[in-house]
Amino acid sequence: MSLRFAYNTNGTASHRLDDALVLLGEAGYSGVALTLDVNHFDPFAPDWEAAAERLRRRIGDLGLGSVIETGARYLLDPRAKHEPTLVSADPAGRERRVAFLRRAIDVGAVLGSEAVSFWAGVPKPGVDRDEARDWLGEGLAAVTAYAVERGVVPALEPEPGMLVETVDDYRALADGLAGLRLALDLGHLLVTGERDPAAAVREFAGRIGTISIEDMKRGEHVHLAFGEGDMDIPTTLGALEEIGFAGLVCVELSRDSHRADTMIPAAMRYLKECRG
Repeated sequence: MSLRFAYNTNGTASHRLDDALVLLGEAGYSGVALTLDVNHFDPFAPDWEAAAERLRRRIGDLGLGSVIETGARYLLDPRAKHEPTLVSADPAGRERRVAFLRRAIDVGAVLGSEAVSFWAGVPKPGVDRDEARDWLGEGLAAVTAYAVERGVVPALEPEPGMLVETVDDYRALADGLAGLRLALDLGHLLVTGERDPAAAVREFAGRIGTISIEDMKRGEHVHLAFGEGDMDIPTTLGALEEIGFAGLVCVELSRDSHRADTMIPAAMRYLKECRG
């Protein structure tokens, strides 16, 4: 089967959203991984719902599918990157994160997105990890139930350094939450060293909600352009084809917005050459 590729808008921060979408269409992508953020799509804008309807029509005109990403750095707190999270000690902060994820699900429902991806967060020093796991479980239950109600796929992404860091961490939580899928960032597997990416694809084939891909060096959490790290891209793509993965495979080059005009087509050329 032919894999379908998307490009994450966290790697197009210097472009207007519509300009980025046009570049994706011209380069041959099948979709967009939309990171909800102040520069492209502010989910807390008063007219967010009308904006989502306009975007739904626009991506439809361009023939693009979508995935919603929720990793914006300062959307909830302008003074603390990625805060608050599902494992913040402040209950009001945790509720703000849950409310944001519900809004992300609402946006995904309007767009007809394939999945909404999110992560757990990093417990602050002094926070008891068992207590943080309880908070996380409560938040995940609320978000998953809301997503199922709205007909949207919720997908939890293991992130290096976070409370849910590995695919085994994901499995331990998801076994008790029907409907919670895996947002698998293939490069993260090289950072943690827990699995070979192709092996993880095969092992979790029935649980994957969305895929992110980039190059990465072993043990270093830096998103790199294809060919600059240790990822065996052809073998990993082959594993996705082997399991019949039909969702969007999302290129995430968040550090390359300054050269998105060249990286968008270059990444697609590389991926096509891998399957040629």
